[in-house]
Amino acid sequence: MKRSNRPIFWSLFGAGGMLSALVGPMLIFITGIAVPLGFLLPRDTMSYERVLAFAQNGFGKLAIFVVIGGFLFHGLHRIYHCLHEVGLPLGHGWMAVFHGLAALGTLVALYLLIVIG
Repeated sequence: MKRSNRPIFWSLFGAGGMLSALVGPMLIFITGIAVPLGFLLPRDTMSYERVLAFAQNGFGKLAIFVVIGGFLFHGLHRIYHCLHEVGLPLGHGWMAVFHGLAALGTLVALYLLIVIG
């Protein structure tokens, strides 16, 4: 029997979907509404120095990496399947392109997090 790599990509899709559903709305609320308007949080909560310190911390790097990677794999996997559902003849080559873009974006995020220090 031929082995399939589908469980790997479906697990990345599922994990990214869970992150998108649970963490995404709160990130949008905090960074787009609460901090800019000074609602529930002081305006200097997202100052450059604080965000840089978070990105230089080990936990912060891990959190940023997981969120970016999960969102990319989920989003690009969903885009591929949506294009397939509307009738575009996408083969396995296009699936590799979409998953490759997600992997490339995740690796770029990892590189930039390492370079930050």
